Amino acid sequence: MTLHALHVRDLRPDDPADAEAVVRVRQAALPFMVTTVDGVAFTLGSAHPDARLRLLVAENADGRVVGTAEVGLAHDSPRPGQSYANVYVDPAARARGAGTALLRTAEEHLVAQGAVDAYTWVLDEPANRAFAERHGYRPSRSSNFLRLDLAEATLPPLPRELPAGVELRPASAFAADPRPLFEADAEATADEPGDVPASLDDYQGWLDGVWHDPTLDHGLTSVVLVGGEVAAFSAARTDGRTRYLSGMTGTRRAFRGRGLAKLAKTDSLRRARAAGYTEAFTGNDAGNGPMLAINKWFGYEICATETRFTKRLGGAPR
Repeated sequence: MTLHALHVRDLRPDDPADAEAVVRVRQAALPFMVTTVDGVAFTLGSAHPDARLRLLVAENADGRVVGTAEVGLAHDSPRPGQSYANVYVDPAARARGAGTALLRTAEEHLVAQGAVDAYTWVLDEPANRAFAERHGYRPSRSSNFLRLDLAEATLPPLPRELPAGVELRPASAFAADPRPLFEADAEATADEPGDVPASLDDYQGWLDGVWHDPTLDHGLTSVVLVGGEVAAFSAARTDGRTRYLSGMTGTRRAFRGRGLAKLAKTDSLRRARAAGYTEAFTGNDAGNGPMLAINKWFGYEICATETRFTKRLGGAPR
C-alpha cells in the first residue's frame, strides 16, 4: 500500500536490517521501552498462530523505515474479537502519512481476521491524541511509564535475615521446571487491571512466548518462596547493556499484604545494578494504586503517560 510515496509491508524475518529499523523507530518514538533486535525477531517467530500477528514497517520514498506497527488478535482474552494495533512513527517523520498508512493496513488485517474491537496505546501528547480521535478511536484507561536512575538511586537494603520459611531465588533456579513461575504469573495476570482481560492457561504457549524471550533475564528475575512455594516474583527484562525493565511484579493471592513484592523487586534491582545496569523502567496502570505506591517508594518517577484508545471495528469473531 502507498500513501504520499510511502510503502507499507511486512517485516522480513530473514533481514536483520528490518529488525534493527524497528528497534530504531520504537526507541525514538517511545524511549521508555526495552526493545532489542533479538526481541523483535523472537516476537515474530514465537507468536501463537491464533494471534494472527503481523509486524508492519512503513518506508518513505528513499526506502528508509520511518514507522512500524505490531498488529494482532488478543487470543488469550476470554472476550472474543479483541485486537490491537500499536503504531510507532519516528518523530522526525511525523505528519507525513506513515501513521495513517500503517493504521489503515492494520485495521484491514484485523477486520479480515474477524476482530470486533481494536485498541492502541497512544503516548499522551496532543498531536497523538488528535491522530487517534481522527481515526475513530476513543480514550479509555491510562498507564504510566516510570524511570529510576539506577546508578544513583538509594535502594533499600535486603533484610539481614529473611523471615522463617522465606527464600529468595533467581528465576534461573527454575530452569528445569518453570511451571511454578507460570502458575504465579497466570494468577497475577488475571488480577491485573485493564480493559482487555487476559487468561494465561497455555503452559507451552507461555514457555514459547515468555520464558524463552531473549529479553527476559532469568538471572535478574527474582522469585520469593514461602514454605517452598512460589509466592511473589519480579520479572526483569533487559537490553543486555544498560537498560532494565520490570516486566511484571506480582504476588499470589494467598501471600499478599506481606511485603513480598517489595522484597522481590529490591533483590532484582540490587542485582541489576551490580550487573552494570544504569536505567530502570517500569509501567503501571494508572489505577493500580498499590503498585504505583511501591514504585514511588523505590524512587521511580513518572516520565510519561500512555492512554489506551479503542475503536469498534464491527467484525464478527471467528
